[in-house]
Amino acid sequence: MDRIRITGGAQLNGTIPISGAKNAALPLMIAALLSDQPLILENVPRLADVVQLQRILGNHGVDITTAGKRAGQKGHGETLQISASHIVDTTAPYELVSKMRASFWVIAPLLARMGEARVSLPGGCAIGTRPVDLLIMALEKLGAELEIDAGYVIARAPKGLRGGEINFPKVTVSGTHTALMAATLAHGTTVIDNAAREPEVVDLADCLNKMGAKISGAGTSRIVIDGVSRLHGAHHTVLPDRIETGTYAMAAAMAGGDVMLQGARSELLQTGLDTLVQAGAKITTTNEGIRVQRNGAGIAPVTVTTEPFPGFPTDLQAQLMALMTRAGGQSRITETIFENRFMHVQELARFGAQIRLDGDAAIIDGVPQLKGAPVMATDLRASVSLVIAALAAEGETIVHRVYHLDRGFERLEEKLSACGAHVERLSS
Repeated sequence: MDRIRITGGAQLNGTIPISGAKNAALPLMIAALLSDQPLILENVPRLADVVQLQRILGNHGVDITTAGKRAGQKGHGETLQISASHIVDTTAPYELVSKMRASFWVIAPLLARMGEARVSLPGGCAIGTRPVDLLIMALEKLGAELEIDAGYVIARAPKGLRGGEINFPKVTVSGTHTALMAATLAHGTTVIDNAAREPEVVDLADCLNKMGAKISGAGTSRIVIDGVSRLHGAHHTVLPDRIETGTYAMAAAMAGGDVMLQGARSELLQTGLDTLVQAGAKITTTNEGIRVQRNGAGIAPVTVTTEPFPGFPTDLQAQLMALMTRAGGQSRITETIFENRFMHVQELARFGAQIRLDGDAAIIDGVPQLKGAPVMATDLRASVSLVIAALAAEGETIVHRVYHLDRGFERLEEKLSACGAHVERLSS
C-alpha cells in the first residue's frame, strides 16, 4: 500500500493548477444515464473515484471513452465521452456501490428513464451515517414506489415519475442532486424547497439544461423543474474544484510563501478565503486565478462553524484545523454538517498539536512547532490535513493509507513538489 513521505520546513512558491471538481464531475457523469445520446465532459479530474464510477456506469452498459487535454481546451483534466444509448442492467450491485457513496445516485436517472432501479445501499467514507432517507423521500414525492430488501433499494415507476413538491427538512446536496436528475424526465412540474445552493448543484443544473432540461432557480433555495419527455447529448466543462482550491490555499498559508492557484474562482469559496485572510494570509484574485501569500506574518486564530454553501464548507474543516495547530492563540471549529468528522484529531495530535473536543466543536491551542511523525489517513479530507501539518512540521512525516488522497486529489505530490515542497510517494 502506497505511502507519502514529507520533509517539512520548505516554503511553497510557484503555480498550482486547480483540477475539475470531483463533487461536480461525479453527478455529471451519472446524469449521462438520462439520455441515449453522448454527454461530453471536459476537465474531468483523474481520480480513483472517477475510475470507480466509470466501472459502475459500465455495469449498466454505458460506453466511456477518454481523451487527454486538447489544444485550446480549458482546464487540466481529461475529456470523457459518455454514451448510455443502451442500458443493459438497472441493478447497481453491492460490490460496486459499497466502495463509493455517490454511486447510489444512479437510482434517480435509472428510475426516471427506465422506470425501475435496484441499487445497493451505499458505502464510502466513515464520517457519520450520511443516510439516504432524504433521497428516498424525494423519489417518493415524485411518485416512485420504493422498498428495501436484502440491502437493496428497489424503486419502480412503471408509468413514469410525476412532478411534485419536495421540501427537504435540512439542506442536502445529495438529495438535491437526486431530485434534480429524477425530475427532469418527470411528467409535470417539480418544486424543490430548501434546495442545496452549492456550486456543484448549479453545475449539474447547467449541464442538464444543455441536455434539454427546463430547470430554473439553481443556486437558490428554491428550484423549479418542468419535466421533458427526453434529453439529448451535450458538451460541458466541469467547474474548478473549490475544495482543492481551499486545500492548497491553506497549505500555502501553513508553509508560507507565494502560490498562484491557476484556474481557481473566488466566488466558489468566498467564505473560506475570508477565513484565510483572518488567519493572516494575503489573498488576491486575478484573471489567472487566486494568489495566496504569507511571508513573515504569523498565523492568527479563527472561530469557524461549518455550514451549507455559501458558509464555510465541511470539506475544508480538517484542513483548517491543521492550519490552526500553528496559530498564535486559541481557535474553535464547530462541525454542524457531519457527525464523527473529527477522526483526524488524534492523528494531528501525533505531530504535537494541542486539540480537545467539546461536543461538536474542536478547540485548538496553537503551538510554536509541530514535529514530523508516522500518521494514518482516516478519510479523504482528513488525509490531506495531515499533509498540510507535515509541510510545516520539523523533520519527516510518513502518511499511510494514501488511497484516501487518491480519491479526491489529482497529482498532489507533483503539484506540491513543483512549488518546492519535499514530498514523494513511496510504493510498497
